[in-house]
Amino acid sequence: MTPVNIVNAVNKDAAIETARRVLDAEAESIIKMKDRLGENFMRAVCLAAECKGKIVVIGLGKSGIICQKIAATFSSTGTPAVFLHAADALHGDCGILTPEDLAIAVSKSGETAEIIGVLEVVKRLSLSIIALSGNPASTLSSYADVCLDVSVTEEAGPLGLAPTSSTTAALAMGDALAMALMEYRKFGRDDFASVHPAGSLGKKLLRVADLMRDGDRIPRILPDAEMSGVIYEMSRKGLGMTTVLDARNMLMGVISDGDLRRLLEKSPDPLRFTAEQVMSQNPKTIGSDELASAALAKMEAMKITSLVVVDEARLVTGVIHIHDLWRTGLF
Repeated sequence: MTPVNIVNAVNKDAAIETARRVLDAEAESIIKMKDRLGENFMRAVCLAAECKGKIVVIGLGKSGIICQKIAATFSSTGTPAVFLHAADALHGDCGILTPEDLAIAVSKSGETAEIIGVLEVVKRLSLSIIALSGNPASTLSSYADVCLDVSVTEEAGPLGLAPTSSTTAALAMGDALAMALMEYRKFGRDDFASVHPAGSLGKKLLRVADLMRDGDRIPRILPDAEMSGVIYEMSRKGLGMTTVLDARNMLMGVISDGDLRRLLEKSPDPLRFTAEQVMSQNPKTIGSDELASAALAKMEAMKITSLVVVDEARLVTGVIHIHDLWRTGLF
């Protein structure tokens, strides 16, 4: 039996060269679209921003698969969107459309019969239409309020037939529209986290305020507290430390398990000390609005397990422990 590597060696160089040409062709199709952005594109952004309902992305075949990704991108960046399969739409699924929606139709030729049939219904409902078409002079384009040109010079691949460059261009234009809308609406980190509550993307945007111990869960004692009370508070709150606060809730210092060990090593009578005499002054702190990932980086760099959370006036608002970060499953 002939070894596989010998058989493949004959066509190896040709296959790699084909793959390179495909990537070059698809990259070129995206780069060329940059010059087509302008007032027309901004009209599409404004139509999407003014939509009071949802965005319905309509397509068929390979373009339909691209439409699913475009709809998902809109939804994940704060704009409700759904995919509508053009063939299914003609058999009852047009019921998903409401007068407050916006339609985005995707077709390379702009002449796909099923899509044109759906747009007849869309027009009767007086919905605005954005077209992503490879033919700006097509029937689809004539139905649209705005047509975004996603035409390509050629499809990538040996035969130039399989949808490759054209679907890449449509996907990239959909992403560009969604990201421009995101910027137009000032959709920020907190907004993004709110629509990704269970995913790793949302977890990366978690704030210290989302994970910190606050209220009665904060270990705290007064500076004149006896060490027996300090040990009791540390054991009760289970964080291996306690804050030392004045009467105004201002941070004076921190006592950790390490501080207790050092005290036991140097004193035969550790209980005769007060919290103020044992505490570490100028403890490491963090703001509640900082990212949880920043808190973890700070703890790891300083080889500590807790950070005191303070506001601008240095009032204590919480404590975040390294276990609180690990429990998210992200770190």
